Amino acid sequence: MENDILYTPEEIAQKLRLTKGTVYEMIKRGELEAHRIGRYIRISQTQFENYLLKSKGYDNIYEAILSQEGNDTFANIGLPKIQVDTDLTGKVKVSIRPENIILSMGTFISSARNVHKGKVIDIIIDESKALVTVDIGIPIKSLITIKSLEEMSIEKGTELYVVFKTMSVIVYK
Repeated sequence: MENDILYTPEEIAQKLRLTKGTVYEMIKRGELEAHRIGRYIRISQTQFENYLLKSKGYDNIYEAILSQEGNDTFANIGLPKIQVDTDLTGKVKVSIRPENIILSMGTFISSARNVHKGKVIDIIIDESKALVTVDIGIPIKSLITIKSLEEMSIEKGTELYVVFKTMSVIVYK
């Protein structure tokens, strides 16, 4: 949070064109993270940006340090190295939309540069879709159809591959 701008709930309300009360409710529900500083609530620029990304459907958000290996750029998020396409350097955040992540029972030849083996740790089923969380060293969420979930017999503990293209990874400061 170093050098991060702090906003009041009122300032966030103005940015989002909502009432102050709605912003407080969003904080209470956990939709918008905030800091409690004494009696005051403040929202950092980073927390606000994370909220905006999540509201646009970006759920897999990670802090990373970029590194070069030959002509390739990787976002280092601990154990998995994620290949990215960016001109940025140093500390960044990366985000991958859950619907851009393919789950596979095995490896296959494709244009996707990111292929990581992992184990299913959570499944949330909605009417026609399932949000599957796979631990690949970090928890990563993939959105698939119920039909795919059933046909692949995916359940907690299932080992599978998480596959996504370099271009699916959003990199920002």
